[in-house]
Amino acid sequence: MLDKLEKKLGRYAIPHLMNWFIGGYVIGYILMAISGATNSGILSLMTLEPYYILHGQIWRIITWVMIPPAQNILFAIIMIIFYWQLGRALEQVWGTFRFNVYMFGGMIITVIAAFILYIISALVSGQWGIIGLGNYFSTDYINLSIFLAFALTFPEERVLLYFFIPVKMKWMAYLYLIFVAIDVIQAIGRGAAGIPIIVAIAASLVNFLVYFLQTKGFRGPRQSRRQRDFRRRYNGGQQWSNWQNNGSQPHTRNAQSKQVAKHKCCICGRTELTNPELDFRYCTKCNGNYEYCSDHLFTHTHVK
Repeated sequence: MLDKLEKKLGRYAIPHLMNWFIGGYVIGYILMAISGATNSGILSLMTLEPYYILHGQIWRIITWVMIPPAQNILFAIIMIIFYWQLGRALEQVWGTFRFNVYMFGGMIITVIAAFILYIISALVSGQWGIIGLGNYFSTDYINLSIFLAFALTFPEERVLLYFFIPVKMKWMAYLYLIFVAIDVIQAIGRGAAGIPIIVAIAASLVNFLVYFLQTKGFRGPRQSRRQRDFRRRYNGGQQWSNWQNNGSQPHTRNAQSKQVAKHKCCICGRTELTNPELDFRYCTKCNGNYEYCSDHLFTHTHVK
């Protein structure tokens, strides 16, 4: 589905989308400095508040993304730079269109979740003038989905925790999920007041799961076991072991599958046929058409 959409709508994708998000953050911090708080002044007109959106304040569907995290300005700058780097890396590996789909998909799912929460709350309470749900929805959990996406795409990539502790992304993702689980447990302990927090977290995780189940493809235990058997028996593209035992005529992999690889990593030689879980991209910094898998795209030496 994504391939078909990219052919039709790919030309409308916004390149360097993270630059626009960071620019919105900068504007949000300026407005925060002017107004002083999120729930007062200008920023109070930007929250994702379903009640006000239904009463004509349509701009809130977009402006809530500009509200920055309420934290120390120095720490916020470090985190913004960090997420900007993650987003740029994902766009280079996935492509502009797919990264657009992921980011805007997270926004759309969050907006839908906010309206569902508003409608359910109104039906339960019998009051349609519920205000204050917008304070629970921010880009914090969209940033969480970016972090998880990068960790799943580059699980072995190392980052410097506190600028000097090297940690692999997969372990950072596990730690991040533990913090999210703590937030969920605390929200459950707050009763009805914690439901908006759970909904906001669930919306970001739904976007993450939906996207990767579509792009990577879901494989059950049987399919995974069959793929492992295939790789183990294939023996470097020569002969199948069972064909050797039966005395049958050996066949090469291309002759058997009638498929020709369209992508091949210049470093490890893996293709989309041998490793369908990998993404392949050409490096724009190399002189020539050099294609790399997602494991070597950012670690290879550029050809000059």
